[in-house]
Amino acid sequence: MQNMFKNFKGDRTIWVVVIFLYLVSVLAVYSSTGTLAYRFRAGNTEYYLFKHLIITAFGLALMYLAHKVRYQYYSRISQLALFVAIPLLIFTLLRGTTIHEANRWITLPIINITFQSSDFAKLALVMYLARILTRKQEYIKDLHAAFLPAVIPVIVVCALILPANFSTAAILFTTCLVLMFIARVRVRYLLSLSALSIAGAALFITVMMAMPESGRAVTWQNRINTYISNEQGDTWQSDQAKIAIATGGFIGKMPGNSTQRNYLPQAYSDFIYAIIIEEYGLAGGFMVLLFYLIILYRGIRIAHKSPGTFGALLAAGLSFGLVFQAMVNMAVAVNLLPITGQPLPLISMGGTSLWFTSLSLGIILSVSRASEEDKNSLNIQQNISDVPGSANN
Repeated sequence: MQNMFKNFKGDRTIWVVVIFLYLVSVLAVYSSTGTLAYRFRAGNTEYYLFKHLIITAFGLALMYLAHKVRYQYYSRISQLALFVAIPLLIFTLLRGTTIHEANRWITLPIINITFQSSDFAKLALVMYLARILTRKQEYIKDLHAAFLPAVIPVIVVCALILPANFSTAAILFTTCLVLMFIARVRVRYLLSLSALSIAGAALFITVMMAMPESGRAVTWQNRINTYISNEQGDTWQSDQAKIAIATGGFIGKMPGNSTQRNYLPQAYSDFIYAIIIEEYGLAGGFMVLLFYLIILYRGIRIAHKSPGTFGALLAAGLSFGLVFQAMVNMAVAVNLLPITGQPLPLISMGGTSLWFTSLSLGIILSVSRASEEDKNSLNIQQNISDVPGSANN
C-alpha cells in the first residue's frame, strides 16, 4: 500500500481533496439521477451510477498521467492545443450539436459521444497565456511587445465561445485578466481591456436581441429578468433550488432522501449543489465550499514555490479558473447570481467537464512535483556537503 502511494507525487492535500470531491460526486449524481433513470432507463438507477463511476475513474487516470509529465512540456503542448482549439470552436459555432437550446457540443463520429469544445479551449488558452507571459517577462510592461501578443488569443477564444456560452466566456476572460495581473501586466492596460470587452459584449448582445432567430440572446434576457424580478420569467428552477436548500437544514435529510431532485431540472448538473445541501445540510454545503477554497489556497502555494515563472503562472491560472467556476455554480444555486448553466467542477455529472478539470489538476500537481524534486535535490546536496571529508569541505 505504501509503495502504491509513493507513485502519487505533488501536493498530497490536493490529492485528498480531489478524491473527497470525487466521492461526493458519485453519491450526489447517484441520488439526483433517479428521475432520469425512470424517464429513460426504465428505473435502472444503477446505469447512471456505473456510467459516472467509469467517467470518474477515467478522470482520475487522466489526472495521474498529467501529473507524471514534467510541467515544462505543457509550454510546447499549449501551442498545439490552441492551434486545435480555435478551429474546433469555429466548427462548433457553425455545425455543432444543439443540446438544451445551446450550440456548444461536437458529436464525435462512430462512438457518438458529445464533448464541449469550450472545455478544451479553456485549458489550452490558460496554458498558452502562461507561456506567452513567461516569455515576455523582460518587457512585460510594454504595450506592443508583451500586452498585445498576450491579449489577442484571449479575445479570439472568448469571442468564439461567447455566442453559445456567455458565462464560460466571462469566466475564462476573468481568469485571463487575473493571470495577466499576476504576471505584472500594467493595470491600466487591464482596465482598458475590461472596459472595451464589456462594451463589445453589450453591443453584441444588443445586436443579437434585435434578431428574432437569436435564441441565446432571448435566453440571456429571460434569465436576467427572472433574477432581477421574480414576477417576470420562469422562476421554477430557482424556486426549487431554494426549497431544496431551505428544507435541508443544518445536517440535511441524509444521502438519497432528496425530494427536490424530482422537480429540479438539471439537479445532477447545474443545480447539484442545492441537492448536496438538501441531503447533507448547511454543514455539507460548507464543507464542499471549504474544499474548493483549499484547492485555491494550495494552488497559490504551489505557484509561490514554483521553480519557474511558467509553472507559477500555470498553477495560479488553472487553480483560480477551477475555483472561480465552482463559486459561480454555487452562487447560482443559492440565487446570488442569474442562472448560467455552469457545472460544479469535479462533482456535476458530465464527461468532458470532469475530464478537463482533472487534467488541469494534474498539471497543477506536475508543478508541485517539480518543486518537491528541486527541494529534495537541494537537501541531498546539503547533506553531502555536511559530510566530513566531502569535496566541499
